[in-house]
Amino acid sequence: MGSMSDKVSGKANEMAGKAKQVAGKATKSKSMQAEGTAQKAKGKAQVAVGKAKDKAKGAVDRM
Repeated sequence: MGSMSDKVSGKANEMAGKAKQVAGKATKSKSMQAEGTAQKAKGKAQVAVGKAKDKAKGAVDRM
């Protein structure tokens, strides 16, 4: 994946994870809350990968 698609996918996963957390709290479903937390963490990791790719590309471009 490119850096932009990593960041977009990551943000989508963060939002979906947050929605699952809220739904889990509303329905008192611990498993849905946990699933949402995991998906949100996955999204944050994807965004971090995208940002790292941007930095690496910037460093290469400056050479």
